[in-house]
Amino acid sequence: MKSVSISGSLRENVGKKDAKAQRVQGLTPCVIYGAAQQKHLLIEEKTMDKLIYSPEVNYVELTIGNEKHNAIMQETQFHPVTGKLLHVDFLEVIDGKPITIEIPLVIEGSSPGVLQGGKLSKKARKIKVKGLIHHIPENIKLNIGNLNILDSIKVSDVKVDNIEIMDIPSKILVSVLSSRNVDTAIAGGEKTE
Repeated sequence: MKSVSISGSLRENVGKKDAKAQRVQGLTPCVIYGAAQQKHLLIEEKTMDKLIYSPEVNYVELTIGNEKHNAIMQETQFHPVTGKLLHVDFLEVIDGKPITIEIPLVIEGSSPGVLQGGKLSKKARKIKVKGLIHHIPENIKLNIGNLNILDSIKVSDVKVDNIEIMDIPSKILVSVLSSRNVDTAIAGGEKTE
């Protein structure tokens, strides 16, 4: 998994009024928890872009003063109208302790069902996994090379070494749906294979 280095400073005042003033200065209020003590901090909003808007899963090497913490982004809050980043929660990664995180799914290959006129339907963009940080991949690749019309890939079909998949096994991740043109061809006896 890729890492991103970000530095921040401890927040001296915690409260809505102070948080609003800090956001005006281009700083994002954050919190890191998971170790012995929860810490409130401020990080420049612009430095968060490389973490939040990345298609890959990243863990953060967070520098606060002289201390370094490895963490993952647990939750983000955005303003409902402007879309401005309001707050970020980080979970500190402790060596030897498994973490639960969502990682992106990447589709690869060409589906015979799509080539026959079916429609590819991506039902999920991420999948929830649990494992040690050094075992968690940046993404999980789903090969659709064998999917015909009405075939699908479910959570139970995904296997990754040293990682436990936490989603419901029957959940469909990607499928090839029948389109109207294919239905007409099949009904008229014009299906060719």
